[in-house]
Amino acid sequence: MNSAFLTAFGARRAQESSAGRRVRSVLVAHPSPELYGSDRVLLESVKALVAGGIVVTVALPSAGPLMQKIEASGATVAICPTPVLRKSILKPRGFALFVVQSAKGMSAGLRLMRSCNPDVVYVNTVTIPLWSVLARLSGKPVLTHVHEAEGSAPRALKFLLAAPLLLSTSIIANSKYSASVLTSAVRRLSVRTAVVYNGVPGPPCPDTPRTELTQPVRLLYVGRLSWRKGVDVAISALSVVNRQSVKASLSIVGGVFPGYEWYESELRQHVEDLGLEEAVTFHGFAPDIWPCIARADIVLVPSRLDEPFGNTAVEALLAARPVIVSDTSGLREAAGNYPSAQMVPPGDAAALAGAIERVIDDWASYRDHAQSDAVKAFDRHSSESYGARIRAELRSVVR
Repeated sequence: MNSAFLTAFGARRAQESSAGRRVRSVLVAHPSPELYGSDRVLLESVKALVAGGIVVTVALPSAGPLMQKIEASGATVAICPTPVLRKSILKPRGFALFVVQSAKGMSAGLRLMRSCNPDVVYVNTVTIPLWSVLARLSGKPVLTHVHEAEGSAPRALKFLLAAPLLLSTSIIANSKYSASVLTSAVRRLSVRTAVVYNGVPGPPCPDTPRTELTQPVRLLYVGRLSWRKGVDVAISALSVVNRQSVKASLSIVGGVFPGYEWYESELRQHVEDLGLEEAVTFHGFAPDIWPCIARADIVLVPSRLDEPFGNTAVEALLAARPVIVSDTSGLREAAGNYPSAQMVPPGDAAALAGAIERVIDDWASYRDHAQSDAVKAFDRHSSESYGARIRAELRSVVR
């Protein structure tokens, strides 16, 4: 056999091997059809994969606003029932319900897996471990994207969330804090975990902050309405500020999880008790948050408990708005090293009010810093660099 043939044969084998490593199709599993933090990051991931010439199918548990965004990006949506891990699984009734839902979801998931026949299964969040099981049963590699960091949760719950990731070929964590919580629960996961900060697209047409901070000063909260997010702390801080001869208002953009409507009722009662009916507006969920931020002067992220990252803080920075965040967990990574961002103790309404007053008193400086910080935030969280990292991690899974 001559050397020319051997060279050609070797080149052909190398070419086939390289082609075999190329990701052509991906099945993405996600637990929510809404448009909050991890949902928006999922959309960025899907756009990155489609931009890389990959055929993408996204499994969602039901229709919702995220579905239309995904389809507009060029991906396909498949509605597939998926059991979601929640704290209730630690109780006998909750565990039994999870087992029943898993049995139903398994058959539907396997059918979707066979019809898609993906090169990789991309599981977005740790709350839907069934998809990792289905992928392994189908002989497919698994990339899991972690958006959770329950650092203050009971050890049993942290292990319950982390253990299924042993089925993952590779793991992406959205912050160093998320990675540390994960690996503290299951040490073996550290060798397969990479940190990729969220891609957060900026506003299409950024509005500069007001030159003169005339009253009322416009405060903004964006996100889920829940106790852990500290929405009531923001309301209490507004009351403190307004007692200091400064007139301010607070816009609350977001809704509760289904079944938690009682919490919104409590918030409204809190507003009434403080006499702030004219100063606080509940806007409900908004699919496009940029007009809301454009109308604001200062953005508040007053979370009481650990946050894996802080998309809302980054969005405020991208929109050139001073932001005040709780000094905890992933929020430090999201808003740290930005002069226009302040950090205050979680759950401390007086400290939050003091930070608001500092921005008001030195508005010119905070305004200038916010405009410079917008450029830094864009460089750190651009869709292009995020997309490149996601595609690189995906390729590594099939090597």
